[in-house]
Amino acid sequence: KMESCFVRVFLLLVVCLSPTQACIQGFLLNVDFPGSDVVDMYSPSVEHCQELCTQHPSCLFFSYNRSFRCYMKSSSSGHPQSQVLLLGVTSGYSLKTCNLEPTLCFPQVFEDVEFHGEDYETFFTANFEECQRVCTLDPMCQFFTFVTGNFSSPDVRYKCHLKFSWFVPRPVAVVLKSGVISGFSQKPQLTQHFATVCQSHLFSNTEFRGNDFLESQAVSPEHCQFLCSVHPLCTYFSFSSNDFRCFLKNNPNSMVAKTKSNFTSGISSHLCQIDESWAKLTYRDIEFRGLDFRSEVVNFVDICQEKCTEDPNCQFYTYHNGSFFHPENRHRCYMKRVVTMPTPSHIRKVDNVMSGFTLRNCRSS
Repeated sequence: KMESCFVRVFLLLVVCLSPTQACIQGFLLNVDFPGSDVVDMYSPSVEHCQELCTQHPSCLFFSYNRSFRCYMKSSSSGHPQSQVLLLGVTSGYSLKTCNLEPTLCFPQVFEDVEFHGEDYETFFTANFEECQRVCTLDPMCQFFTFVTGNFSSPDVRYKCHLKFSWFVPRPVAVVLKSGVISGFSQKPQLTQHFATVCQSHLFSNTEFRGNDFLESQAVSPEHCQFLCSVHPLCTYFSFSSNDFRCFLKNNPNSMVAKTKSNFTSGISSHLCQIDESWAKLTYRDIEFRGLDFRSEVVNFVDICQEKCTEDPNCQFYTYHNGSFFHPENRHRCYMKRVVTMPTPSHIRKVDNVMSGFTLRNCRSS
């Protein structure tokens, strides 16, 4: 049995390293790709890990272990430098080259597994199915954990924890830079079904003091307001135009405003068609730094935007125009993306809890 297992792994490795096979969809059981790590994230399954690798701009292959850790990796060749037999580890490749529709449906139920943190709402309910149903109906809910009736602490039994992770693209670094133009894919940022358009108002030269719970990067006050409106805990925000910092704040009981130059503040929008006009604009002398997954030379920024919109993987871009200080990089379009699939920040084994994902992305048969 040990000999046949080794032969089966060996044959799989031969297939995976075939230079004629660009798209590799399978998994290598009990095989580790050591080294070449780009980043590691928590993931509840190897299928989820593979989709994380596919969405991550730099990941080309990965290894996944029993501790729910997804190690995303890259190399100049596109293949691991080595493979070793290691029990409990499963490895595979990004599906970027496969031209497949993104797999955002994860119907699997994870028993005795907690998706820890990211709670924005809790309530008591009769069973796991009802918890998942509410998560699926709530557009902010990305995943959940349900505490069963056998949990050790009786006061939290039958409790449903709804959880959030970012599902809209966010550049991680927005900086001033001469000779560049940045913008977003023209694909809609959200799927919205509200008849009423949000009535937003921005307060110029105003800072809402304190109550910060999260800081992000944003390219404009309108972009910052969008991020606040899609986060279930954000009640209002302040944006610093000096360094593109977007401060998301939570306090439903009070809001204290102070005059401050170069700051713009506003209030979250609720149950209405959120304005996405900020995504239609281009931003001169602003770079979205990093997160490149490919680049090509084009003559105009409009073509760069079209290329990004046509590419299903591209969420935003930075274009180097004819005045860029490095001549060899002029007229180059850098296409970029971040992970936007539901992703718990921490996963751990806990007896008598059940976790899962929203089923909004699952197509009915």
